Amino acid sequence: MICDVHAHYIPLAFSRFMRDRFPPRVGEPARTGIAKHPVSDSPEDIQGRLELMDIAGVERQILSPHRQPYLPDEAEGVAAIHLLNDGYAELAARYPHRISSYVMLPLPHIDASLREMERGLDRLGCVGVNMNISCLGVSIAEQQFEPIYAELNRRGAILFVHPSVTGVCSPVINDWGFRASIGNSVEDAMFVAHMIARQIPHRYPNIRFVVPHLAGPIPMLLNRLDKQGVRDLGALAELPSVTARRFWYDTVCYGSKAAITCACEAFGADKLVTGSDYPVLQDYESYRDTFAFIEQIGLSPEIANRILHHNAQALFGLPH
Repeated sequence: MICDVHAHYIPLAFSRFMRDRFPPRVGEPARTGIAKHPVSDSPEDIQGRLELMDIAGVERQILSPHRQPYLPDEAEGVAAIHLLNDGYAELAARYPHRISSYVMLPLPHIDASLREMERGLDRLGCVGVNMNISCLGVSIAEQQFEPIYAELNRRGAILFVHPSVTGVCSPVINDWGFRASIGNSVEDAMFVAHMIARQIPHRYPNIRFVVPHLAGPIPMLLNRLDKQGVRDLGALAELPSVTARRFWYDTVCYGSKAAITCACEAFGADKLVTGSDYPVLQDYESYRDTFAFIEQIGLSPEIANRILHHNAQALFGLPH
């Protein structure tokens, strides 16, 4: 059975608290987009989610929001994150064999985030931590976030990162309408690049990083990073390609054979874990097809089976 490491969930109480600061608002009519599909905590949506999981052969989803509600005001940020984490923990407690979740953090407030990490991992039963690739326009590789990495490293925790959907704040992406279709993949790549530049995975080797969407163009850039990247960055403790191969990468790629085969060669098949971006891709393909294509693109049956049924399970300590 499949473990989906990249699935979204929006509790209604959280959506009401955030209002238009966290679109789309669930519980309102929607003709397209994430809110059209079973993504909220209404009884109908939860039942719909479980039915889609059964059809797709997904035994477990690991939940996170499609972007983090990072707020400048600490009290408001903590309140929003509590609504998320408590809502996720409640669903996981109802369906312990089908649902797990990451713990979200009220960044940029570091002490509050360390407290929430402790609460999520030690009391709520979360299986990892989720952070956006940037926080209020600042890369999470910056110095101010070092206490988070130190605690993740001490715990040997899993960190799943997700784009902030900012289009890397670039007018040549956003003004041309490519915020999601290109911008998210550029964000994924910039996370890996910033980790390489700051040598965070080398300095905190116990963290198990999961990067979405196969890290965008990173699989095609490893040789170039090892040459031009090293030239431009200066002395590094290890080659960029070595750092990049420390991560795991989820398989969200809109059914692209080229993306999966390139990532297999660049990172190794053992570093690919099943993810869906649920329910974002369901405007374009069925939830079942998001995973089924992995067996249809010419990979060996052994490699396809490993990606679908073993890698994520091994990473999260699940039966496989």
